[in-house]
Amino acid sequence: MRKAERQEALVDLLASNPFLTDQELAEHFSVSIQTVRLDRLELGLPELRQRVKQVAEQAHARLRSISSADIIGDLVEIELDHSAISILDTEKSMAFANSDIIRGHHIFAQANSLATATVDAPVALTGSAVIKYVSPVRVGERIVAKAEVTNISGRKRTIKVRSTAGGREVFQGEFLLFAIESNS
Repeated sequence: MRKAERQEALVDLLASNPFLTDQELAEHFSVSIQTVRLDRLELGLPELRQRVKQVAEQAHARLRSISSADIIGDLVEIELDHSAISILDTEKSMAFANSDIIRGHHIFAQANSLATATVDAPVALTGSAVIKYVSPVRVGERIVAKAEVTNISGRKRTIKVRSTAGGREVFQGEFLLFAIESNS
């Protein structure tokens, strides 16, 4: 593939999935990471952190039930009362002291805050949650949580959240949330 073709394909690929790392892009195009970085610089395409930040800023503008500061991870996509996606980059401070395994409350907090953010109301409260930890998450892994509203009945919302890290499922949760129309 010629450079111009690769760069055109790079623009299209990042437009459809802005969360690809330089490593993943290098593998996709069978080039070095340095080549991907040079292509991005030449095309004026931001690095991953900046792309995530841009997408997150657009998503945060649509929030109703929770403030941006209360979301665990980076909210990257949201369609109120339908679906949402967040990304959490794990770090050593989230792990158990004697291992590199992330503590479950961080994984739960990401899922619960994402479910809450999905509700189209001024306030949303978690009524119950049925959760399952499927696989351990290690320091440095990126957790991608995807929420989907599966039922709306009056002020009740049932929201399923599935989280993955490194391409494997790590968490499942079904949350029952209540939409509250007034915060007074």
